[in-house]
Amino acid sequence: MGKTERFSSRWGLLFASLGMAVGAGNIWRFPRVASQHGGGAFMIAWLVALFAWSIPLLIVEFWWGRSTRRGPVGAFVSMAGPGWAWAGGFVAICCTAIMFYYAVVSGWCLYYLGRSVFMGLEGAAVQSTWDAFVGSGWTVVCLAAALAIAVLVVLFGVRRGIERVSKVLVPCLFVLLLAAAVRAVMLPGAEKGLERLFQPNFHLLLEHKVWIEAFSQSAWSTGAGWGLLLVYSGYARRGEEVVVNSFITGLGNNAASLLAAIAIVPTVFALLPPDQASQVAAAGNEGLAFIWMPRLFLCDRNPGGAFLLIVFFASLALAALSSLIAMVEMGVRSLVDLGMARRTAVAVVALAGFTLGLPSALWMEVFKNQDWVWGLGLLVSGFLFAMGAARHGLGKMRREHNAEARGPGLGIWFELCVRALIPVAFLVMLVWWFWQAISWNPESWIDPRATTGLSTCLLQWGLVLVGLGFANRWLRKRSEKSGGPQ
Repeated sequence: MGKTERFSSRWGLLFASLGMAVGAGNIWRFPRVASQHGGGAFMIAWLVALFAWSIPLLIVEFWWGRSTRRGPVGAFVSMAGPGWAWAGGFVAICCTAIMFYYAVVSGWCLYYLGRSVFMGLEGAAVQSTWDAFVGSGWTVVCLAAALAIAVLVVLFGVRRGIERVSKVLVPCLFVLLLAAAVRAVMLPGAEKGLERLFQPNFHLLLEHKVWIEAFSQSAWSTGAGWGLLLVYSGYARRGEEVVVNSFITGLGNNAASLLAAIAIVPTVFALLPPDQASQVAAAGNEGLAFIWMPRLFLCDRNPGGAFLLIVFFASLALAALSSLIAMVEMGVRSLVDLGMARRTAVAVVALAGFTLGLPSALWMEVFKNQDWVWGLGLLVSGFLFAMGAARHGLGKMRREHNAEARGPGLGIWFELCVRALIPVAFLVMLVWWFWQAISWNPESWIDPRATTGLSTCLLQWGLVLVGLGFANRWLRKRSEKSGGPQ
């Protein structure tokens, strides 16, 4: 793919951006977190988080990508200054580290989709099926399969690969989610789940945990601050509207999350007694997707459940793969910007993804550790984008954008969010999650071997940041050598 390749249309860019944003977390995390933390109150806080954290960061990424036509390192150097190459490096490494274990998740989804289509699942045996599968040789095979699909798409380039596949994957994903949601609300007793999901218990808005969970979900779900939209917008046609595209990406992501919640929460409350319904939320992401949902779809009270299970896993697989493609492209673009030939970069990312994904595929403790460390690392990544934008000059960015924008301009709300709200939200979320880890395991703050905790994050982030600090000058020179906007 040449450097001048672009998305062929706004729709191509939007479908790719939505595919980047809508991932497995929309389907397996959002419904249980929304149900567990206040329903309607959580929804209100979640919408506030969308406009206070996610959309402002998406705007920063889109503007930087379209303006610089570079990956994270080059974009930070161009926008924040030569001393900020390390920040772009952290963004790239953080997202690539997530790709290593997210490819494992994508492999799980492919396995369960294939099994539900060709072999079927038994509702009474789903726990033993999961126990036998996780950590087995099949997880390695499925990791390789998921990576192979994503790498093949990226190898074909922007128009023939990412854009063409996104135009199929994303509409199919939304159709499947809509069909599952319609079927769920038709179940007898579904109103209990809808009430749990949307009842506005306004007093819960006074609880800090509701707000922190909502901001965390929005940060992790939309892809804001990951650097993925920065990469995709680097392939945007000149004149693409920054604000409109960023709003559509954020709102489209939330729409997918709502459809998933409507498909899952009413199903849970319609088919389970209230005490067991509460257990589902406590089962975690893997427990919801691979144990509880098969049980519910295959129970005697759910006619047509086998087909609905296929729809569920097809949705999960499409969401996972569309995000994995964006992560692979991020890794490839980052290497290309450092002077590597694109085909070589694709091969390097593929080999690294499989090799470094193996520990997460074979050992769940490694998977959970990497999910913890680099999931929180995404909050750091978003904070770095906010600080880089402030360094560049938020007023300057607003003036430059508004001078050329044909659509909505950037108001003072944008500057307020990036300069003040995002840094405060970052500190609150990070402190709270570290405090949560200490409450789970009091020794985790000093034991770097703990799966979750303060010390394991500081150790892994510290090693990366020290290395990037020493490499900052080299990164800057390589990114500058790769050239400016094409």
